[in-house]
Amino acid sequence: MKNRFAFQPRYFLFWLLYFVLAKALFVVYHGSRLAGASAGTTVGIFSYGLRLDAAATAYLCAVPFLLFILGSLAGPRFPFERLIRLFTAILGIVVTLLTVADLELYRAWGFRLDATPLQYLSTPQEMAASAGSAPMALLLAVWLGLLALGWLLYRRVVGNVPALPPGFGRGRAALAGLLYLALLVVPMRGGLQQIPVNQSDVYFSARPFANHAAVNVPWNVINSLRLQNAGPNPYQFLPDSTAARLTRQLYAPAGPDTVALLRTTRPNVLFLILESFTGKLVGHLGGEAGVTPTLDSLSRVGVSFQHLYAAGDRSQKGLVALLSGYPNQPTTSIIKSPRKTEQLPHLARVLRAQGYSTAYYHGGELAFANMKSYLVTAGYERFTERADFARRDQNSKWGAHDHVLLARMLQELPRQRTPFFVTAFTLSSHEPFDVPMPTRFPGEDEAARFRNSVYYTDHVLGQFLRQARRQAWWDNTVVVVVADHGHHQPGDTPNHAPEKFRIPLLLTGGALRASARGRRIGTFGSQTDVAATLLTQLQLPVRGFPWSRDLLAPAPAAWPGGAAFYCFTDGFGVATPAGTVTFDNVARRPIERTGTPSEAQLQLGKAYEQTSFADFLQK
Repeated sequence: MKNRFAFQPRYFLFWLLYFVLAKALFVVYHGSRLAGASAGTTVGIFSYGLRLDAAATAYLCAVPFLLFILGSLAGPRFPFERLIRLFTAILGIVVTLLTVADLELYRAWGFRLDATPLQYLSTPQEMAASAGSAPMALLLAVWLGLLALGWLLYRRVVGNVPALPPGFGRGRAALAGLLYLALLVVPMRGGLQQIPVNQSDVYFSARPFANHAAVNVPWNVINSLRLQNAGPNPYQFLPDSTAARLTRQLYAPAGPDTVALLRTTRPNVLFLILESFTGKLVGHLGGEAGVTPTLDSLSRVGVSFQHLYAAGDRSQKGLVALLSGYPNQPTTSIIKSPRKTEQLPHLARVLRAQGYSTAYYHGGELAFANMKSYLVTAGYERFTERADFARRDQNSKWGAHDHVLLARMLQELPRQRTPFFVTAFTLSSHEPFDVPMPTRFPGEDEAARFRNSVYYTDHVLGQFLRQARRQAWWDNTVVVVVADHGHHQPGDTPNHAPEKFRIPLLLTGGALRASARGRRIGTFGSQTDVAATLLTQLQLPVRGFPWSRDLLAPAPAAWPGGAAFYCFTDGFGVATPAGTVTFDNVARRPIERTGTPSEAQLQLGKAYEQTSFADFLQK
């Protein structure tokens, strides 16, 4: 017979075992990522991860333990056992949902579930579209199975609460329960050490996946909510003066000369942002041949940048980097805080002050990820989004497919007051990749569907440009074509890898000088550098864009071939002609080196992340 005062330890054990089972599910679901790992690595995932599992368990036990104490004091009339079961059922549904969602989100994003998806709660339709490529039937079955397993585990480990032993007073019973409640502080903190447990305590391996697998998902979600936008700066690698000096070297001008590409200083600017266009599928960047014939053709008649890297890995982060020349943040995004984005520079605002008319086109919901507040603050005069298209033209799960978007823009551009700055953001190459054209590349897996969606957008972009060349505004227009970020497909590239962040950047249009056609720029740079590069060509000051440098000017003396910083959740990378180094912020050690990057390159990455995040905190 179970002892009443073993209820609290049994309840604790129930949640701890549940988290171990959830961890096992995660390891099995992503088993291929452990290929070649030793048995010790697999054991380490569970043994090191146990501290965070125990911490999450302690937090979940606090309310049931309190109810147990109240039930001991109040006697049999207080339905504490029923309340504990109800509370546990609700927690079980939520925790299981987080666990199952994390299975697919990790595959797509490369990091464990945190507070990131909460940005999208205001646009549930877009959230559903984003999840369209996930195996929903499988995930539903896993969710139901995990719930059933949790229920059986609860009945086996916890069961019913026995009555108080004869002659055992309520006060003594409550005091015993209170002792167990007080003891929860130890696992909550991860032990008796001075500093509470955190992610770095479960990082034990040189394999990023093994470290990620050791993390407890509910703990990670709550912890990321607690840390968002909070100080002090968690990326304090160097003395502030040293970090500032190293960062300034990247923006120190090496000379006044820049390459003049335009025939005029006041051309129209058509700024086209392509969803998820990774360099891995762009032929002229060394990627797969035949997927982006339009971009490859533009590289022969326009200006192509060979070594541009996305600043981050989400659309809203790419927008800020491109249009404001502002760095990304590893675990949050400045676009979530309108108070901060109001202080950012913006291409639309600068050009509007120069007499440009401004417009923004997107086939989906601009409210997604809080993008609209950022764009309104930027000063765009006119917006075209999902609600502005006829119902029959909202033929994508996200809204209007790219051929509809570009046709609408082509129809309206002749009526746009010149000079204009018009931005268009495509969407068809986003999950679930349901493009309205015959399959070009065989296969039904995610990589094949993504490849076909990129081909579709490249194709309709080619059609748009062919018709645009016949328009009166074309001869006085420069077209900027760039991606918002890269993608883990094809090849399921690791989250930190440089090839995931390399993206295309091309300049074309009738305003280009004949001598500029076919020019290839080899300087390494970031999305944040696009703003200064464009403004310099327009002979406009770039002082308001301190995190942006002209890629057509001589590279800084400290970095003769240029350098590109990018960040991902809990880490960063720095790419230069010498190679790339990536760094894990939690483990505080390099993840991988390709080529022969110097120690100075790693120091630059630390300095850049430290100073840029300090700037973010001060906004």
